[in-house]
Amino acid sequence: MNYEKRTFSGGTHIQDFKEFTNSLETQEAKAPAKVYIPMSMHIGAPSKPLVAVGDLVKMGQKIGESQGFVSVPAHASVSGKVIGFKQLPVPNGRMADCVVIENDFKDEWLEGLIQPEQNPQALDAKEIGARVLEAGIVGMGGATFPSHVKYAPSKEGKKADHIILNGIECEPFLTADHRIMLERPERIIAGLKYMMKLADCPKGVIAIEENKMDAFELMIRLTEQDSTIETIVCKEKYPQGSEKQLINAVTGREVPPGGLPMDVHVIVNNVGTAAAVADAVEFRRPLIDRIVTLNGNGIVRPMNYRVRIGTLYKDLIEENGEVIGDIVKVISGGPMMGFAVYTMEIPVMKGTSGILVFNEESQVLKREEEGPCVRCARCVDACPMGLEPTTIVKAAKRRDWAKTKACDVTSCIECGSCAYVCPSMIPLVHYIRLAKQYVTSKDGNGAVNPFLV
Repeated sequence: MNYEKRTFSGGTHIQDFKEFTNSLETQEAKAPAKVYIPMSMHIGAPSKPLVAVGDLVKMGQKIGESQGFVSVPAHASVSGKVIGFKQLPVPNGRMADCVVIENDFKDEWLEGLIQPEQNPQALDAKEIGARVLEAGIVGMGGATFPSHVKYAPSKEGKKADHIILNGIECEPFLTADHRIMLERPERIIAGLKYMMKLADCPKGVIAIEENKMDAFELMIRLTEQDSTIETIVCKEKYPQGSEKQLINAVTGREVPPGGLPMDVHVIVNNVGTAAAVADAVEFRRPLIDRIVTLNGNGIVRPMNYRVRIGTLYKDLIEENGEVIGDIVKVISGGPMMGFAVYTMEIPVMKGTSGILVFNEESQVLKREEEGPCVRCARCVDACPMGLEPTTIVKAAKRRDWAKTKACDVTSCIECGSCAYVCPSMIPLVHYIRLAKQYVTSKDGNGAVNPFLV
């Protein structure tokens, strides 16, 4: 059967490297001897620790309380003893306060959790929202925005008429979302239904890229009798999974510059987030683990693992086996928008979709020296936001920050499409990030970071 394939303007086609893991069943990673639970693994205020050294905790126990509206609690991913507090780096380069728990390997759940709700369909929107918050659910596609905030009533009275579940996963190498769609499709659909009830939204859409047709066909079968849910297929194009581009592909609407999806009456969530919502509503199960793609030519056995939150990258990599060759780069997330990290002493967090390990033989990392702009305009054609990257970068090189602002530099989503297609190998995103840092760095008194002038 032929299906209409949706897409957006701009973007580019890149080799996806998904064949290493997309057909392999997710494996349960061993729980490590110690976990390091960050108090800040979401957008907003960090959690406040509720435990002290020496405390005994159980799986799912709340160990960090949310502070403020835009915040979520943190939970123990193992049972055992709190042995300390430690600051560890996280992928964005910052340091996070972590609660360190020594695993007793009993995997004892806190009483009252993972007990099935007798009649979850009878729960009202207020109770569903409370359970989503209490479980610490955030966007698992990488943005980590607290989910209960997305579904809170809008002060302006705006209401969503579409909830889109993002099953695109357009980053190369990553297949965590693909596997959860194949392995837990019923939970994803159940979570979507709860989200629709929470937002009083009449329509749900599951969007899947055409390189995952097995997942698409499975979701079609499971939703074909439900008139409130539509499953659609999108063209394989990067960055199809970016929020604004996905909204445009699905609905034809354009989120205004500086605006939010709710401005066009849409809410977007990751498919993994939907499954976590279903578990939270029906079993009061906190978000204490997630699927992580471990891939790259430095990995012995590329695999998707279900990993406990707080597991160090090095522990997961060591479980997989000896690395291959001399490791030159480790990336948290995908190679286009992920972060290169300088240590493997980093804990898996709620937004950790993948860990990529590359050695010196990797063609992915090889890059020629930057050359002069040849005015080919490929970056302009590829930009999904309709910007002129080459113009912005020329202004950034001159430190003409007013010009970069006039060119709408803050609308850049830093997808890397422009740098990917540039024949001169100009690191366009790096210059754009510099410009964005300047444009957004002025404080209330108009002071500017002197190092950017």
